[in-house]
Amino acid sequence: MVVKLKMSALSQGHPYEYVARFVLGGLATVIAGVIADFWGPAAGGLMLAFPAIFCASATLIDKHERERKKRHGLSGEQRGKGAAALDAAGAGWGSIALMAFAWIIWRQASQWPGALCLLVASLIWFGVAVSMWPLRRAVRMSK
Repeated sequence: MVVKLKMSALSQGHPYEYVARFVLGGLATVIAGVIADFWGPAAGGLMLAFPAIFCASATLIDKHERERKKRHGLSGEQRGKGAAALDAAGAGWGSIALMAFAWIIWRQASQWPGALCLLVASLIWFGVAVSMWPLRRAVRMSK
């Protein structure tokens, strides 16, 4: 799979779909803040790590793939499920990079200046995320 930016994909969605993603992501953030107020920042951080946007995007990916196949007279059920599953796998791999980011913040936030800690954590996140691609390919090819 080749990763590339496809700006035309933005026109495939409906405005309400983007609003739903925005609202769900914001709602998850607010709920995480409330949880952090009651049970502390560790519990709030765990809730914030929940990929709220994933729930909306997985169903939208499935829907769009089915619609695309229907336009060609095909069912598209398998294609929709496969595309959503691929997105879920990518979210799982991406979570590893987010864990690396969180670990740096957790271990160094009290020892380093905030901006430096955020910069280093972001660079670590980027490095881990980029390194996940060849690792994913190697795991996939070994099966």
